[in-house]
Amino acid sequence: MASVDECRQALQDLAARLDDNADRVRDRIDLDRTLACRVTDLDAAFHGRLTGGRLIDLADGDDPKAKIALIATSDDLLALVRGELDVTRAVAARRISIKANPFDLMKLRKLL
Repeated sequence: MASVDECRQALQDLAARLDDNADRVRDRIDLDRTLACRVTDLDAAFHGRLTGGRLIDLADGDDPKAKIALIATSDDLLALVRGELDVTRAVAARRISIKANPFDLMKLRKLL
């Protein structure tokens, strides 16, 4: 089981990667949504905003009103961020869950 600090760092790494690719992503996806990441085995959560191809304002704590919610165990979150876990297969196997409206899910697929 990964730690809360490892999960926080993984999300910060993801934010940095998205930031590096924001110019390309921004042209393909128009999305401005609040995001919550809930880590089930640690009883921890993080939240931020996905906008302009970037993940910004990352902070500890849940956002129950977030438009997009990613729910995963700590190990699955780290594997997902590292690219070791395919998101489509993980969702199909119910290893992770993504809650969002169908239109947002279609836009998110372009990021994944």
